Amino acid sequence: MPDLVERHPSAENEEPSASGVGAPPSIDLHALLHGDERLSRRELRRQIARLEGELGELFASAFPHRGITFEVVPAGGPRILGAAELEEVRDSLLSRIRDVRGMLSDIAYVETKKRELLERMIAEPERYQWVRIANEDIGEPGCKHYHSRPRFGIIGMLLGWWRVKLSSGCPLARPLQSGAAFEQQIT
Repeated sequence: MPDLVERHPSAENEEPSASGVGAPPSIDLHALLHGDERLSRRELRRQIARLEGELGELFASAFPHRGITFEVVPAGGPRILGAAELEEVRDSLLSRIRDVRGMLSDIAYVETKKRELLERMIAEPERYQWVRIANEDIGEPGCKHYHSRPRFGIIGMLLGWWRVKLSSGCPLARPLQSGAAFEQQIT
């Protein structure tokens, strides 16, 4: 049993025990724990930690938007990763960060265009008849929206009297149902 806990470089050249227990042949345990690979693995882990932090910052900066996740795909079960596996993790994080930055850039472009449209719509509501822009479209929280509508209904529409109306926000919550009505819905 002690030979399983402690591996020496001389023990790697020996044949596996009769029970078949030993290190997998593809992993050089001595190289993982000592030498140049140890330094490169430390540097790769540092780079991975920095990239994970950057991905977390990107997620936090884009918080109200949905569809952007910050999860990091695990590299497998609990084990010591070699330099090649750490490089794969680093490269996947780099591509993920590039994708998220592209998505955020696209979102920012659309929001900027919607804000410009809102400014033009407020300046000249008659040119943007029946246009509706929600707060979500311009990257703002809340439920309100801007709507170009005629003043005084059909008379204003015929006379060209248009205005931008701002909604009052989120709809009111519905009243709670009684216990009997709730039980009828369940059954």
